[in-house]
Amino acid sequence: MEANSGSNWFLLCIVLFLSLQLTQCLVTYDRKALVINGQRRILFSGSIHYPRSTPQMWESLIQKAKDGGLDAIDTYVFWNVHEPSPGNVGRYDLVRFIKTVQKAGLYVHLRIGPYVCAEWNFGGFPVWLKYVPGISFRTDNEPFKLAMQKFTQKIVQMMKDEHLFESQGGPIILSQIENEYESVSKVFGSAGNAYMTWAAKMAVGMGTGVPWVMCKEDDAPDPVINTCNGFYCDYFSPNKPYKPTLWTEAWSGWFTEFSGPIHQRPVEDLAFAVARFIQKGGSFVNYYMYHGGTNFGRTAGGPFITTSYDYDAPIDEYGLIRQPKYGHLKELHKAIKLCERALLTADPTITSFGSYEKAYVFSSKSGDCAAFLSNYNPKSSATVTFKNKHYNLPPWSISILPNCKNEVFNTAKVGVQTSQVQMLPTNVRFLSWDTFNEDISSADDDSAITVFGLLDQLNITRDASDYLLNNGVRFESRNTGILGPVVIQGLDQGKRDLSLQKWSYKVGLRGESMKLGSPNSISSVEWMQGSLVAQKQQPLTWYKTNFDAPGGEDPLALEMSGMGKGQVWINGKSIGRYWNVYANGNCSGCSYSGTFRPIKCQFGCGHPTQQWYHVPRSWLKQTKNLLVVFEELGGDVSRIALVRRSVTSICAEASEYHPSIENWEVESDGKSEVLDMPKVSLHCEGGLSISEIKFASFGTPSGTCGSFQHGTCHAPSTQAVLEKKCIGQQNCLVTISNSNFGSDPCPNHALAAIEVAAMD
Repeated sequence: MEANSGSNWFLLCIVLFLSLQLTQCLVTYDRKALVINGQRRILFSGSIHYPRSTPQMWESLIQKAKDGGLDAIDTYVFWNVHEPSPGNVGRYDLVRFIKTVQKAGLYVHLRIGPYVCAEWNFGGFPVWLKYVPGISFRTDNEPFKLAMQKFTQKIVQMMKDEHLFESQGGPIILSQIENEYESVSKVFGSAGNAYMTWAAKMAVGMGTGVPWVMCKEDDAPDPVINTCNGFYCDYFSPNKPYKPTLWTEAWSGWFTEFSGPIHQRPVEDLAFAVARFIQKGGSFVNYYMYHGGTNFGRTAGGPFITTSYDYDAPIDEYGLIRQPKYGHLKELHKAIKLCERALLTADPTITSFGSYEKAYVFSSKSGDCAAFLSNYNPKSSATVTFKNKHYNLPPWSISILPNCKNEVFNTAKVGVQTSQVQMLPTNVRFLSWDTFNEDISSADDDSAITVFGLLDQLNITRDASDYLLNNGVRFESRNTGILGPVVIQGLDQGKRDLSLQKWSYKVGLRGESMKLGSPNSISSVEWMQGSLVAQKQQPLTWYKTNFDAPGGEDPLALEMSGMGKGQVWINGKSIGRYWNVYANGNCSGCSYSGTFRPIKCQFGCGHPTQQWYHVPRSWLKQTKNLLVVFEELGGDVSRIALVRRSVTSICAEASEYHPSIENWEVESDGKSEVLDMPKVSLHCEGGLSISEIKFASFGTPSGTCGSFQHGTCHAPSTQAVLEKKCIGQQNCLVTISNSNFGSDPCPNHALAAIEVAAMD
């Protein structure tokens, strides 16, 4: 018995040791992909920036990203929120964010930078850095390198202390140093090259046990991997043949500027771009953004980046799934993962069918086969014959065949549902407003600065106001404001130069120093009470009111179209700047085909650029919430409303010619097999159910979600069939077949489709 017990104990120790070893994975790379614990991986990632959403939103956002087929979450590290003053480094919940990702079972790409751009205030730099003696940003400058290294070390050590690198058993598999440096390196010449080389060596020397990358920097020195950012990256190759092809920013949309339109990128084009990248040998795709979020407070970069950073991302600013973008990309990820083994073990054989049509075929020695059939023509469909079978390729599209035979996905054939989202009223009414007038008539108080000559506004405000741009070079020498000369002309004695006269400057607002936006404002403030007074459209006025939180779980927003320009606080927290300025642009239409640029698909012309401003539910109490508005220009506070964002309709379409990833399953040996006919699927989020079928047609319907019409042929039973199958259900799945709807309503047509609109 003793001998047996000893043997069992020895075996148990071995098992425990091996288990511990398996949790501490090694991350390396080769020419094909990142290699995690000895296995090449195709990885899909999405950017979610922790300061642009609340901690209470993170778990839901990350779970939705996982459900959407992502393997990893990407985030920048924002220096200015972590070190607002020298040496004062805080966590800003970065550790909590990464642990939330880890809890969901996803990897992390940590982009330390520390320059981030990101349409973020001062590009993420803390403003105090500008005043370090002798500093010159992002070049071979000792004061800058010292500050950058100290901050990078702080973040890396913070991660190590919590065992968050993959080499420690954590989720971080990649880190980034610097950011899009190639665009500024030419300005600095040899000093820029020296700085870039130093930054790479400094980062690698920190011993994280995971690879480092530099995005948009072709000269990234070994072992750092240079990566691609852009709308398309199929043209990109790393600077060494033994490095993998990684896409760190696949732009899912574009940011919005006040007075500009909303930019939307069609999901057909985004999916096409990703499939192009994969067929050319790419193995890592990060969507920038997957959830854009909100620029709370004064975090938006400049000069005119909106408070909303929605970015037309698969998960919208408020945390709701954006369909069909989310669902179509989810199916793309599934289709590519079915091809993973062939893609990572074989190089493609390329066959041309014509000027625009090609097949990329990956055939491994083990018998795996995957094919990508491409049509680069932006105007015309194409029919190609591959392995004795005909395939129809819409314009600007790629079909994916995981077994080189059956098409499971085409980038231009969207078969998932479309969601219509609206802002709906709540039961909250702002019945009474108090006001406080901002006094700027006197500059004689203690906060005023009086000098002879004109001063640079940045040096005076030091991030207590706006004007901190997020990109470019020479951050340390930027200036703005009235710099001179200031001359009065037309006087009897000629002209008079006022540039060197006595000038007074006052930083910030009196109301800010009195903390009027906070429940803890000074008690001596004399607010003018009464709703009638508050409705006068006066500039430079503070308004406040109280309200109770509405019930439900829908995301909330303030409707601010009746106001001019200013900032809003909820219970002392700033939800950001507002500006009721109208959008100019070319909103003449949008086609998915052809090369995408932000000017191509614009929406909202003639309407306020941003009308609704996100109010996080976690910032609210059940009762007596304080709402404070500072209005610069003059507005009508009686028109401010608290609204809720909700999905009101969902629509779906499919046809017998729509490939569907749902028709496939992966067996235990990894082989894929086609199962049955295409289906149309409807799903209501948040536990809601389908209450009404507003439109249904099996035949040749036309139109778009919300404006469908019957076509030349239609199965009369469609409505009744859908109502019987779907009403009262959260999920509804209908097979596209004649047997479901009677005889074929379109015997002389090539297409038989069903389109459904449902109300949840």
